[in-house]
Amino acid sequence: MKVGIPRALLYYKYKHLWESFFDELEIDYIVSPATNKEIILKGINHAIDESCLSSKIYIGHVEWLLDKCDYILVPRISDYGSDGTVCTKFQAIYDILANTFRNRNINLLDYNIDSQAADFEMNAFVKMGKILGKRKSQSLYAYLVAKQVQKKAQAMELNEQEGLMNENKLKILLIAHRYNICDSYIGEPITNFLCKLGTVPIIGDIAPKKEALARSAEISETLPWAFNKELVGSIPIFKDKIDGIILMSAFPCGPDSLVNEMIIRRVKDKPILNLMIDGQEGNAGIETRLESFVDIIRFKKDDFDERN
Repeated sequence: MKVGIPRALLYYKYKHLWESFFDELEIDYIVSPATNKEIILKGINHAIDESCLSSKIYIGHVEWLLDKCDYILVPRISDYGSDGTVCTKFQAIYDILANTFRNRNINLLDYNIDSQAADFEMNAFVKMGKILGKRKSQSLYAYLVAKQVQKKAQAMELNEQEGLMNENKLKILLIAHRYNICDSYIGEPITNFLCKLGTVPIIGDIAPKKEALARSAEISETLPWAFNKELVGSIPIFKDKIDGIILMSAFPCGPDSLVNEMIIRRVKDKPILNLMIDGQEGNAGIETRLESFVDIIRFKKDDFDERN
Protein backbone atom coordinates (compact mmCIF):
# COMPACT_ATOMS: atom_id res chain seq x y z
CA MET A 1 0.00 0.00 0.00
CA LYS A 2 1.28 3.47 -0.89
CA VAL A 3 -0.18 6.87 -0.06
CA GLY A 4 0.37 9.86 -2.33
CA ILE A 5 0.84 13.30 -0.77
CA PRO A 6 0.41 16.38 -3.00
CA ARG A 7 3.22 18.90 -2.44
CA ALA A 8 0.84 21.85 -2.28
CA LEU A 9 -1.65 23.71 -0.04
CA LEU A 10 -1.46 22.34 3.52
CA TYR A 11 1.53 20.09 2.84
CA TYR A 12 3.94 22.85 3.83
CA LYS A 13 2.11 23.39 7.12
CA TYR A 14 1.63 19.75 8.09
CA LYS A 15 4.27 17.75 6.22
CA HIS A 16 6.09 16.70 9.42
CA LEU A 17 2.82 15.55 10.97
CA TRP A 18 1.68 13.58 7.93
CA GLU A 19 4.98 11.96 7.02
CA SER A 20 5.81 11.02 10.61
CA PHE A 21 2.34 9.49 11.02
CA PHE A 22 2.84 7.24 7.99
CA ASP A 23 6.42 6.44 9.02
CA GLU A 24 5.25 5.30 12.45
CA LEU A 25 2.57 3.08 10.88
CA GLU A 26 5.15 1.74 8.39
CA ILE A 27 3.03 2.83 5.44
CA ASP A 28 4.83 3.78 2.24
CA TYR A 29 4.12 7.21 0.80
CA ILE A 30 5.19 9.26 -2.17
CA VAL A 31 5.29 13.05 -2.29
CA SER A 32 4.72 14.75 -5.62
CA PRO A 33 7.74 16.70 -6.97
CA ALA A 34 8.36 20.41 -6.64
CA THR A 35 5.94 22.53 -8.64
CA ASN A 36 6.99 23.02 -12.24
CA LYS A 37 5.45 24.40 -15.42
CA GLU A 38 3.98 21.03 -16.40
CA ILE A 39 2.21 20.59 -13.06
CA ILE A 40 0.77 24.10 -13.21
CA LEU A 41 -0.49 23.58 -16.78
CA LYS A 42 -2.17 20.32 -15.78
CA GLY A 43 -3.86 22.02 -12.86
CA ILE A 44 -5.04 24.91 -15.04
CA ASN A 45 -6.45 22.49 -17.61
CA HIS A 46 -8.48 20.59 -14.99
CA ALA A 47 -9.62 23.53 -12.84
CA ILE A 48 -12.36 26.03 -13.50
CA ASP A 49 -11.15 29.51 -14.45
CA GLU A 50 -12.38 31.07 -11.21
CA SER A 51 -10.15 28.85 -9.04
CA CYS A 52 -7.21 30.54 -7.34
CA LEU A 53 -3.70 29.72 -8.54
CA SER A 54 -2.97 27.77 -5.34
CA SER A 55 -5.93 25.45 -5.99
CA LYS A 56 -4.85 24.95 -9.60
CA ILE A 57 -1.36 24.01 -8.45
CA TYR A 58 -2.85 21.52 -5.98
CA ILE A 59 -4.98 19.89 -8.67
CA GLY A 60 -1.87 19.58 -10.84
CA HIS A 61 -0.03 17.77 -8.05
CA VAL A 62 -2.96 15.41 -7.54
CA GLU A 63 -3.03 14.65 -11.27
CA TRP A 64 0.70 13.82 -11.12
CA LEU A 65 0.06 11.29 -8.33
CA LEU A 66 -2.70 9.43 -10.16
CA ASP A 67 -1.68 5.84 -11.03
CA LYS A 68 1.40 6.14 -8.78
CA CYS A 69 -0.23 5.19 -5.46
CA ASP A 70 -3.20 3.45 -3.86
CA TYR A 71 -4.56 6.49 -2.02
CA ILE A 72 -4.08 10.25 -2.35
CA LEU A 73 -4.18 12.17 0.92
CA VAL A 74 -6.68 15.03 0.69
CA PRO A 75 -7.60 16.56 4.06
CA ARG A 76 -10.96 18.30 4.37
CA ILE A 77 -11.00 21.12 6.88
CA SER A 78 -14.11 23.07 7.77
CA ASP A 79 -12.90 25.12 10.72
CA TYR A 80 -10.59 25.21 13.72
CA GLY A 81 -13.24 25.94 16.32
CA SER A 82 -12.66 29.20 18.21
CA ASP A 83 -9.54 29.88 16.12
CA GLY A 84 -11.72 30.50 13.08
CA THR A 85 -12.94 29.00 9.83
CA VAL A 86 -10.98 28.46 6.60
CA CYS A 87 -11.31 29.37 2.94
CA THR A 88 -13.97 27.36 1.10
CA LYS A 89 -11.31 25.68 -1.04
CA PHE A 90 -10.24 23.63 1.99
CA GLN A 91 -13.84 22.71 2.69
CA ALA A 92 -14.61 21.67 -0.87
CA ILE A 93 -11.32 20.33 -2.26
CA TYR A 94 -12.19 16.67 -1.54
CA ASP A 95 -15.43 16.87 -3.53
CA ILE A 96 -13.81 18.92 -6.28
CA LEU A 97 -11.12 16.29 -6.82
CA ALA A 98 -13.55 13.38 -6.60
CA ASN A 99 -15.63 14.99 -9.34
CA THR A 100 -12.73 16.26 -11.47
CA PHE A 101 -11.06 12.85 -11.67
CA ARG A 102 -14.16 10.68 -11.45
CA ASN A 103 -13.16 8.87 -14.65
CA ARG A 104 -9.61 8.20 -13.46
CA ASN A 105 -10.48 5.83 -10.59
CA ILE A 106 -9.11 8.24 -8.02
CA ASN A 107 -9.05 6.85 -4.47
CA LEU A 108 -8.97 9.67 -1.92
CA LEU A 109 -7.81 9.27 1.67
CA ASP A 110 -9.14 12.10 3.81
CA TYR A 111 -9.42 13.15 7.37
CA ASN A 112 -12.18 15.53 8.24
CA ILE A 113 -11.74 18.40 10.72
CA ASP A 114 -15.04 20.00 11.65
CA SER A 115 -15.57 21.26 15.20
CA GLN A 116 -19.34 21.50 14.77
CA ALA A 117 -19.48 17.78 14.01
CA ALA A 118 -17.01 17.01 16.84
CA ASP A 119 -14.45 15.86 14.27
CA PHE A 120 -11.14 16.95 15.75
CA GLU A 121 -7.62 16.26 14.53
CA MET A 122 -6.83 13.27 16.73
CA ASN A 123 -10.08 11.49 15.91
CA ALA A 124 -9.55 12.23 12.24
CA PHE A 125 -6.14 10.55 12.24
CA VAL A 126 -7.50 7.50 14.06
CA LYS A 127 -10.23 7.17 11.43
CA MET A 128 -7.65 7.53 8.68
CA GLY A 129 -5.56 4.78 10.27
CA LYS A 130 -8.61 2.51 10.33
CA ILE A 131 -9.06 2.99 6.57
CA LEU A 132 -5.43 1.96 6.15
CA GLY A 133 -6.01 -1.21 8.13
CA LYS A 134 -4.42 -0.16 11.42
CA ARG A 135 -5.78 -0.66 14.92
CA LYS A 136 -7.01 2.31 16.91
CA SER A 137 -4.16 1.99 19.42
CA GLN A 138 -1.59 1.95 16.61
CA SER A 139 -3.05 5.01 14.94
CA LEU A 140 -3.40 6.92 18.19
CA TYR A 141 0.21 6.24 19.15
CA ALA A 142 1.41 7.16 15.65
CA TYR A 143 -0.51 10.43 15.81
CA LEU A 144 0.92 11.38 19.21
CA VAL A 145 4.46 10.65 18.01
CA ALA A 146 3.88 12.63 14.81
CA LYS A 147 2.47 15.54 16.80
CA GLN A 148 5.67 15.77 18.83
CA VAL A 149 7.75 15.68 15.65
CA GLN A 150 5.66 18.53 14.26
CA LYS A 151 6.09 20.62 17.44
CA LYS A 152 9.87 20.13 17.39
CA ALA A 153 10.04 21.13 13.73
CA GLN A 154 8.01 24.28 14.44
CA ALA A 155 10.23 25.17 17.39
CA MET A 156 13.31 24.74 15.21
CA GLU A 157 11.86 27.00 12.51
CA LEU A 158 11.08 29.67 15.09
CA ASN A 159 14.58 29.49 16.57
CA GLU A 160 16.16 29.78 13.12
CA GLN A 161 14.04 32.81 12.31
CA GLU A 162 14.90 34.47 15.63
CA GLY A 163 18.55 34.00 14.67
CA LEU A 164 17.93 35.84 11.39
CA MET A 165 16.60 38.79 13.36
CA ASN A 166 20.13 39.43 14.62
CA GLU A 167 21.60 39.90 11.14
CA ASN A 168 22.65 43.44 10.28
CA LYS A 169 20.58 43.64 7.10
CA LEU A 170 17.22 44.98 6.02
CA LYS A 171 14.48 42.67 7.19
CA ILE A 172 11.34 42.17 5.09
CA LEU A 173 8.28 40.55 6.65
CA LEU A 174 6.52 38.31 4.15
CA ILE A 175 2.78 38.01 4.80
CA ALA A 176 1.85 35.02 2.68
CA HIS A 177 0.42 31.55 3.14
CA ARG A 178 3.14 28.98 3.42
CA TYR A 179 1.78 27.04 0.45
CA ASN A 180 2.54 30.09 -1.67
CA ILE A 181 5.78 31.25 -0.14
CA CYS A 182 7.35 27.77 -0.02
CA ASP A 183 6.26 26.74 -3.50
CA SER A 184 9.33 26.35 -5.71
CA TYR A 185 7.62 27.89 -8.75
CA ILE A 186 5.76 30.92 -7.37
CA GLY A 187 7.23 31.63 -3.92
CA GLU A 188 10.88 30.61 -3.72
CA PRO A 189 11.97 32.88 -6.60
CA ILE A 190 10.74 35.85 -4.55
CA THR A 191 12.51 34.90 -1.32
CA ASN A 192 15.67 34.03 -3.25
CA PHE A 193 15.65 37.39 -5.02
CA LEU A 194 15.14 39.24 -1.74
CA CYS A 195 18.21 37.46 -0.37
CA LYS A 196 20.09 38.43 -3.55
CA LEU A 197 19.18 42.06 -2.84
CA GLY A 198 20.90 41.76 0.54
CA THR A 199 17.77 41.57 2.67
CA VAL A 200 16.55 38.99 5.17
CA PRO A 201 13.07 37.57 4.44
CA ILE A 202 11.09 36.99 7.64
CA ILE A 203 8.21 34.53 7.23
CA GLY A 204 5.06 35.67 8.98
CA ASP A 205 3.62 32.16 9.02
CA ILE A 206 6.47 31.01 11.30
CA ALA A 207 5.27 33.24 14.14
CA PRO A 208 4.03 31.40 17.27
CA LYS A 209 0.50 30.32 16.37
CA LYS A 210 -1.31 31.06 19.65
CA GLU A 211 0.32 34.45 20.05
CA ALA A 212 -0.39 35.36 16.43
CA LEU A 213 -4.05 34.40 16.72
CA ALA A 214 -4.42 36.48 19.87
CA ARG A 215 -2.57 39.54 18.52
CA SER A 216 -4.48 39.57 15.23
CA ALA A 217 -7.17 41.45 17.19
CA GLU A 218 -4.78 44.41 17.39
CA ILE A 219 -5.42 44.93 13.67
CA SER A 220 -8.89 43.39 13.32
CA GLU A 221 -11.26 41.79 15.82
CA THR A 222 -13.60 40.40 13.18
CA LEU A 223 -11.43 38.29 10.84
CA PRO A 224 -13.14 34.91 10.32
CA TRP A 225 -10.30 32.96 8.63
CA ALA A 226 -7.85 31.16 10.92
CA PHE A 227 -4.90 31.14 8.51
CA ASN A 228 -5.28 34.86 7.74
CA LYS A 229 -5.59 35.64 11.46
CA GLU A 230 -2.26 33.92 12.04
CA LEU A 231 -0.63 36.00 9.30
CA VAL A 232 -2.17 39.27 10.47
CA GLY A 233 -1.13 38.53 14.05
CA SER A 234 2.48 38.13 12.98
CA ILE A 235 2.63 41.84 12.04
CA PRO A 236 2.45 43.22 15.62
CA ILE A 237 4.80 40.43 16.73
CA PHE A 238 7.55 41.36 14.26
CA LYS A 239 6.74 44.99 13.40
CA ASP A 240 9.37 46.61 15.63
CA LYS A 241 12.09 44.33 14.23
CA ILE A 242 11.47 44.65 10.48
CA ASP A 243 11.94 47.41 7.90
CA GLY A 244 9.14 46.63 5.44
CA ILE A 245 6.24 44.31 4.67
CA ILE A 246 5.41 42.38 1.50
CA LEU A 247 1.89 41.01 1.06
CA MET A 248 2.05 38.10 -1.38
CA SER A 249 -1.12 36.40 -2.67
CA ALA A 250 -2.06 33.99 -5.43
CA PHE A 251 -4.58 35.38 -7.91
CA PRO A 252 -7.55 35.63 -7.33
CA CYS A 253 -7.64 34.74 -3.61
CA GLY A 254 -10.75 36.31 -2.08
CA PRO A 255 -9.78 36.24 1.63
CA ASP A 256 -6.29 37.59 0.90
CA SER A 257 -7.68 40.41 -1.24
CA LEU A 258 -9.86 41.62 1.62
CA VAL A 259 -7.25 41.09 4.34
CA ASN A 260 -4.40 42.71 2.40
CA GLU A 261 -6.47 45.82 1.74
CA MET A 262 -7.26 46.01 5.44
CA ILE A 263 -3.56 45.71 6.33
CA ILE A 264 -2.61 48.48 3.90
CA ARG A 265 -5.21 50.79 5.46
CA ARG A 266 -4.42 50.04 9.09
CA VAL A 267 -0.65 49.49 9.21
CA LYS A 268 0.72 52.97 8.52
CA ASP A 269 4.23 52.98 10.01
CA LYS A 270 5.92 50.45 7.70
CA PRO A 271 6.40 50.48 3.90
CA ILE A 272 4.13 47.86 2.30
CA LEU A 273 4.32 46.20 -1.11
CA ASN A 274 1.28 44.27 -2.35
CA LEU A 275 2.22 41.44 -4.77
CA MET A 276 -0.35 39.35 -6.63
CA ILE A 277 1.13 36.20 -8.23
CA ASP A 278 -0.69 34.96 -11.32
CA GLY A 279 1.58 32.11 -12.45
CA GLN A 280 2.70 33.79 -15.67
CA GLU A 281 6.17 32.94 -16.92
CA GLY A 282 8.99 35.34 -16.20
CA ASN A 283 9.75 37.27 -13.02
CA ALA A 284 11.19 40.44 -14.54
CA GLY A 285 8.23 42.60 -13.54
CA ILE A 286 8.14 41.25 -9.99
CA GLU A 287 11.91 41.64 -9.59
CA THR A 288 11.70 45.26 -10.73
CA ARG A 289 9.03 45.97 -8.11
CA LEU A 290 11.07 44.22 -5.42
CA GLU A 291 14.19 46.20 -6.32
CA SER A 292 12.27 49.48 -6.19
CA PHE A 293 10.69 48.56 -2.85
CA VAL A 294 14.03 47.67 -1.26
CA ASP A 295 15.63 50.84 -2.67
CA ILE A 296 12.87 52.97 -1.13
CA ILE A 297 13.35 51.30 2.26
CA ARG A 298 17.13 51.83 2.10
CA PHE A 299 16.67 55.47 1.09
CA LYS A 300 14.29 56.12 3.98
CA LYS A 301 16.54 54.29 6.42
CA ASP A 302 19.65 56.20 5.31
CA ASP A 303 17.77 59.49 5.49
CA PHE A 304 16.56 58.69 9.01
CA ASP A 305 20.09 57.74 10.14
CA GLU A 306 21.51 61.03 8.76
CA ARG A 307 18.91 63.10 10.60
CA ASN A 308 19.58 61.27 13.87
